Amino acid sequence: MARREIIAMLLAGGQGSRLGILSKKKAKPAISFGGKYRIIDFPLSNCVNSEIDTVGILTQYQPFVLNKHIGIGIPWDLDRPNSGAVILPPHLKSSEGDWYSGTANAIYQNINFINSYSPRYVLIISGDHVYKMDYSKMLEYHRRKNADATIAVLEININDASRFGIMNVDENNKIYKFEEKPEFPKSNLASMGIYIFDWSKLHEFLILDNKIHNNSDFGAHIIPEMIKFKKNVYAYKFVDYWKDVGTIESYWLANMELIKTLPSFNLYENFWKIYTQVEYQSPHYFGKNSDVSTCIISEGCEIYGKIYNSILGYNVVVEENAIIKDSIIMSNSIVKKNCYIEKSIVDENCIIDKNCKIGIGKNIINSSEPNIYNSGISIIGENSFILEGLNIGKNCVVSGELKKENIINNELESGENLIINNMI
Repeated sequence: MARREIIAMLLAGGQGSRLGILSKKKAKPAISFGGKYRIIDFPLSNCVNSEIDTVGILTQYQPFVLNKHIGIGIPWDLDRPNSGAVILPPHLKSSEGDWYSGTANAIYQNINFINSYSPRYVLIISGDHVYKMDYSKMLEYHRRKNADATIAVLEININDASRFGIMNVDENNKIYKFEEKPEFPKSNLASMGIYIFDWSKLHEFLILDNKIHNNSDFGAHIIPEMIKFKKNVYAYKFVDYWKDVGTIESYWLANMELIKTLPSFNLYENFWKIYTQVEYQSPHYFGKNSDVSTCIISEGCEIYGKIYNSILGYNVVVEENAIIKDSIIMSNSIVKKNCYIEKSIVDENCIIDKNCKIGIGKNIINSSEPNIYNSGISIIGENSFILEGLNIGKNCVVSGELKKENIINNELESGENLIINNMI
């Protein structure tokens, strides 16, 4: 392989368990976002816009949708013969091999791939965050500091710091202590899970740490060890939009932010485009009685009803007298006549039959998974068929092809689940 000064390793195997049924059949980076995109499009586009042309994509959990989406990297101009995008699942090497058991362990298992490009630097990024970042500026900072490792950080509210990996730095932003979710944080600089390493130094620590831990992680092992051994580890302060869409509420809120008149995260900037696998569809069509306000409507949609403050993926049909408010309807779904949907997420390839109401009633926390479904948002899982006239409350999860015998009195009260075919 031709030598590269820097290559990126994109960790995209996350299960995203806090997203509940949305990540039941696909990895978190493959979940739709903003109508036409998937979450992984953002870090991949950042790489391309930062002129990084070699990206190893480490997959593991439910990779089919993600692999199909990435393909050979054509949408991101990463289909090059001696670089480009390369899918790196767990694999056997002679007599050894195992699942990736930590962020650093995943990189350790792909040392040969990295060595084939002989890079001076390696960028480690996650596939499940939404943001725009010029990694070349971070690399310039890394060089200027003569750093062995540079960690991107965000300044957060000190009251939230106990939920993050926290960097304690001196006056030159050199990190002298790393604390993982400290009970009493002394700093508000939270790790973004974005790292640049000198490859020779990282290679050394990966080999050493693998002898001690079989679940090696950057936050728990590699970075604290580098600090312990007095390596030059610096914090790079990032001051733009960054969102971990790892919960139902944060995912819904991040989508809703996109439809503001002046969104915090702007998808319409020509100088920093977000690229995706294009699904070629017919143009939108809006019927004469349709009404649409403050929405993102993707290609191929047919709108005959009323939609407010919502996001529609491509090829969605909304029939006459249907009303959708504050909701996300993902691609290839159909909302039939006289339906009412409020503050809900409908996953891909769903059919909501006539006269259904979703997201109504009292805001009662989900009875079986209160830590996931607790923000008033109801979820319809992918490939579901919702029976005609069914009323679904708040914080509900419904999935599968429903039949009349599955429901009593055409009503699912708030906080309850209806799952067919063991999909959850």
